[in-house]
Amino acid sequence: MTKEDGGPAFPQQTDITLSYKGMTLRDYFAAKAMQGAIAGCATKGEVIMYSDLSGLAYEVADSMLKAREQ
Repeated sequence: MTKEDGGPAFPQQTDITLSYKGMTLRDYFAAKAMQGAIAGCATKGEVIMYSDLSGLAYEVADSMLKAREQ
């Protein structure tokens, strides 16, 4: 089973077809989640384990994709 990725984050319309190059919406959501978490920890002076954060960021992204379906 493959994970729902939300399709392209920034699709571009060409003459006839829709181009699906670049990151997926899931990757975009995960990147934004990581950005916020890192910034939040930095402002509080907390140390963050990036290996833990990457998995958490995709959990957040999956949750955001699920919320979009409702």
